[in-house]
Amino acid sequence: MSATFSCPGGGPQSGPGVLRGFRAELYGCLTARGDALFELCDAVLCGDGPVRDLAGLSLVPGYRRGHGAVYDAVNAGAVDIGRLRWAVGCVRLPAWPDGRIRLAVDVCCWLRPDARTSPERMFCHVHGRGRNAGQMIAGWPYSVVAALGPAATSWTAPLDAVRLGPDDDATEVTAAQLREVAGRLAAAGAWKDGDPDIIVVMDCGYDVIRLAWLLADLPVVVCGRLRAGRVFCRVPAPKPPGMGGRARQHGERLRFADEGTWGGPAITGTADTARYGTVAVTAWDRMHARLDRDSAWHDHPGSLPVIEGTLIQLRPGRRELKPMWLWAPVTGAGPAGAAVLWQAYLRRFGIEHTFRFFKQVLGWDTPRLRDPAAADRWTWLLIAAYTQLRLAAPLAADLRLPWQRPAPPGTMTPGRVRRGFRAVRETLSTPAAPPKPSTPGPGRPAGSRNRHKAPRHGVGKRHPKGHRRAKRQTKAKQPG
Repeated sequence: MSATFSCPGGGPQSGPGVLRGFRAELYGCLTARGDALFELCDAVLCGDGPVRDLAGLSLVPGYRRGHGAVYDAVNAGAVDIGRLRWAVGCVRLPAWPDGRIRLAVDVCCWLRPDARTSPERMFCHVHGRGRNAGQMIAGWPYSVVAALGPAATSWTAPLDAVRLGPDDDATEVTAAQLREVAGRLAAAGAWKDGDPDIIVVMDCGYDVIRLAWLLADLPVVVCGRLRAGRVFCRVPAPKPPGMGGRARQHGERLRFADEGTWGGPAITGTADTARYGTVAVTAWDRMHARLDRDSAWHDHPGSLPVIEGTLIQLRPGRRELKPMWLWAPVTGAGPAGAAVLWQAYLRRFGIEHTFRFFKQVLGWDTPRLRDPAAADRWTWLLIAAYTQLRLAAPLAADLRLPWQRPAPPGTMTPGRVRRGFRAVRETLSTPAAPPKPSTPGPGRPAGSRNRHKAPRHGVGKRHPKGHRRAKRQTKAKQPG
């Protein structure tokens, strides 16, 4: 790590010196085609409008190379992602009044439906408007971890991004990713022994119960949304005296779709939210789901565990909105502990604004890259660019458009900070060296055919074990 870049707790956290130090550290992370990659990152930040294509970035003032160098840098460059992860993790996180860190994890998809020559594509679920509008489109899914802030804002702090491959177990990859992020925050000084556990919120696409089991040894509390058709169990009642047999593990069931099963001891109350208005909050303590072997737990040794936690229901006052169900592996939370969990989940929607800004303004999914490694380089280059926007927020001037209202200091959106980043960049030095004159290669002769066509790749996950199919065939072969 460069001596000019300070970590949390080890020096100033804002100002031109910190931004200058991060830029120097970013340049050290670019191990091949570093000058072109660094200027490409500046071109993304200094452009007049949204990024529409890579070649157009070569026309941005400050980029001193041609359009061929843009594609050459992304396709043939190299980024030390491990070092860049550490540099991004050393930037100050959004501060909460209680000093607790809130993280959000979600999957953002880079859709490539027509890229038959691009390997490691998977089917990505895409939401749409109206009924039955969801589709499965081929692309590269990325698991992103970002730190959330306490205010209703479009700012987050992206900390990590991992591309999910056809051979990956999404839950195991997410658990390893969160473990690495938590360790990095502890090593950087953002979390210390004695601090409250880090809260990680996620949507209903994650197996929150399995994640809680895999991360039980970390100071992390996962809180995830559950689907409306789930069934949870209460603590079983004690057996009558003198009754033999094994003690029961599962008590009465609570079905999300059956309001008649919602009774029993619970914490109730109401709260006002900016997104849903007045909501009725109900929390049940020591609730667990009944696990099944014919699922992600098929390789679990021994008996299946009983993972208890707090089940939270949010019922908005408007009738057209359905109840929202959350679960976290915390027992004995009480009203205050339950409020911290569901309020942190409502802040999860800030990561959706970050995804939109990455796609619509920074042009994350704009390049038509063939190699997934090049997509990883471009992804981390944009994470570094967004981190520079965070550091430049108190330094950039509000260059508002005539129809926009003035933004007080500290309230500018990422788009408005980007508009004033060019003036901030002029006050900083650039470590990138000027380009050297060169002669382009001859290329393929005109009129000749391409005799080395790229191979075609399939789409989807690969299941080498096939445990479900083998299990069904074994049952069918058993004699009657």
